[in-house]
Amino acid sequence: MVAAGKARVDSPPLTLPFDGGGKGGGGVNAGRRVSGDSTPPQPLPIKGRGLEPIWAVLESVPDPEIPVLSIVDLGIVRAVEAERVVLTPTYTGCPATQVIERDVRAALDAAGYRRVRIETALSPAWTTDWITPVGRAKLHAYGIAPPTAPGQGTPECPRCGSAHTDEISRFGSTPCKSLWRCLDCAEPFDLFKCH
Repeated sequence: MVAAGKARVDSPPLTLPFDGGGKGGGGVNAGRRVSGDSTPPQPLPIKGRGLEPIWAVLESVPDPEIPVLSIVDLGIVRAVEAERVVLTPTYTGCPATQVIERDVRAALDAAGYRRVRIETALSPAWTTDWITPVGRAKLHAYGIAPPTAPGQGTPECPRCGSAHTDEISRFGSTPCKSLWRCLDCAEPFDLFKCH
């Protein structure tokens, strides 16, 4: 059952405009890493003219599991239009999804955007490639190592910067993180899992 003001979008996949990665390398995909072969990097959502106030509202909504990040930093806001906001959960079954939708609804309502629908798009699936550079910097400053691409070695300790680290447990404080320790400063830290 779909709640009022909320729709579930399963197909077709959401298509967003982007520059196609032409000459100059300055497009929205510039500097984005590919994590494996299964999910290509997706373009950052385009901030359309006149939609800045809605984006500002969404940028004020924190992720409930990592409150230093906004849902925009996390890359789960896939589209913003005058009549709808499209969100992609970090993974199907994420326990924070309903909380995020509730918080987005409350923020939009409080800002006077009661008619803006919230839709969920499951395809393409979210990837850590969608975390913004600002989001990665916030994770690091908060003491969580940002995701690293497979094959790039061990993560750097967010406290001392050492790459001399070791995984303690594949499971961390939330399902999207694993627990690591720095072998130089001896501090434990979470690593945001790459997927």
